[in-house]
Amino acid sequence: MDSVSIGLWVTGIMLVLVVIGVRVAFAAAIAGFLGLLWVFAARMGFEKGFMVALKMAGTIPHSKVSTLALSLIPTFILIGFLAYHAGLTRALFEAAKRWVGWLPGGMGVATVFSAAGFAAVSGASVATSAVFARIAVPEMLKLGYDKRFASGVVAASGTLASLIPPSAILVIYAIIVEQDVGALLMAGFLPGAFSALVYAALVISMATFKKDFGPPARGYSWKERFETLPGALPIFFVVGIIVVCIYGGIGTPTEAGSLGAFVILCMAVYKGMSIGDLKGALMETAKLTVMIFSIIWGVLLYVRFLGFADLPSAFSDWITSLDQSPMMILVLILLAYAVLGMFMDAIGMLLLTLPVVYPAVIALNGGPDVTAEASAFGVSAVGCSIWFGIIVVKMAEFCLITPPIGLNCFV
Repeated sequence: MDSVSIGLWVTGIMLVLVVIGVRVAFAAAIAGFLGLLWVFAARMGFEKGFMVALKMAGTIPHSKVSTLALSLIPTFILIGFLAYHAGLTRALFEAAKRWVGWLPGGMGVATVFSAAGFAAVSGASVATSAVFARIAVPEMLKLGYDKRFASGVVAASGTLASLIPPSAILVIYAIIVEQDVGALLMAGFLPGAFSALVYAALVISMATFKKDFGPPARGYSWKERFETLPGALPIFFVVGIIVVCIYGGIGTPTEAGSLGAFVILCMAVYKGMSIGDLKGALMETAKLTVMIFSIIWGVLLYVRFLGFADLPSAFSDWITSLDQSPMMILVLILLAYAVLGMFMDAIGMLLLTLPVVYPAVIALNGGPDVTAEASAFGVSAVGCSIWFGIIVVKMAEFCLITPPIGLNCFV
């Protein structure tokens, strides 16, 4: 059996494991190890192949996980939980409530905008949903909001952290496709902000036509509105530091995250954060970081197997040989992501598919050296990497609220 056939069989085994309920991290690790064993045993016998596969299983994940770029993820998660435990997130929500709460579905709109602001310092969709499930849902239920509507608003608002920098998913995408992390983070800002506006407009529309979904909150005077701004400013101050640091070339995204975490910690201490709250922020950061890194660890083993099985190049050759327009093939790829998102979490899905799909998309566009004028999608090779990254991360957002997995909905 050739290596590509082995790759297809092992991929099938992994998908079966995921469907029957095995966590993506373990399913990918098991499939990756079995695949490496299968490939090397076919080349050098079972005993030698087993030892080589075992050695690679022990060294590959550590060498890939212990990179500077990935250290960005826990720093931004820490910023988010510090902001929550210090009361900064609640202050941000209160400000949004007073400014837009009078609109139809105003508390939902306030949730969307405050979640967008929080996403700009947390970088983690699950953390954003968890925080606003505690803050926003009780407030909406007090006003008589439909429970499903309130929960749906929070779950959808949490997905904004997938695009708005410093998005953990964009960082992972940049590492997989070997593109500049800072460029991808900045590219996600406008699509993320536009998504927030669309979500807010949808909330207003639904609350307008279904009055019982989201009645407006009471109005506030201009004085009461401006009184909330000092409490919300620390979040925007930290966002400004991060953006200037990355976009101005002052430091790397990791350095920007570390600086932001230090600044938010100082603010939290100044506001009287207790040792118990600090411990809670650190524990929640550790739990979420371990969850993300365990997925990365397991999938990296599977990804290395794919390289030995030569599956990415085989898939790329097959895609480019199809008698369809590049745009139609891209649409089919995105539809496949929509289906996969029903059964897999966003990070696991991207880690598993991008090593195979990304080379095919670059080939469809015209190759790694194509110019914008000669390309199929109207963008250069580097531009295609960023453009496709934003699109595929947007698809990953849908995975976070698509049943039966819908991680944000569970949160």
